[in-house]
Amino acid sequence: MSMEEDDRPRKKTSHEIGQDLSLLSVEELTERVTLLKTEIARLEEAAAKKRASRDTANSVFKS
Repeated sequence: MSMEEDDRPRKKTSHEIGQDLSLLSVEELTERVTLLKTEIARLEEAAAKKRASRDTANSVFKS
């Protein structure tokens, strides 16, 4: 691999649910697992914040 190839920006890893995984390497699969675990944690955190906001609003209106 030449130095020019090393300097090129890497394509951002993304994943489409249900896509064919047969052409991906073990490293690519591992990257996607990490990506999806990070996204799940982000989604769970957002849901927890919204749940807390909703619970606070409900307690105000029930008083």
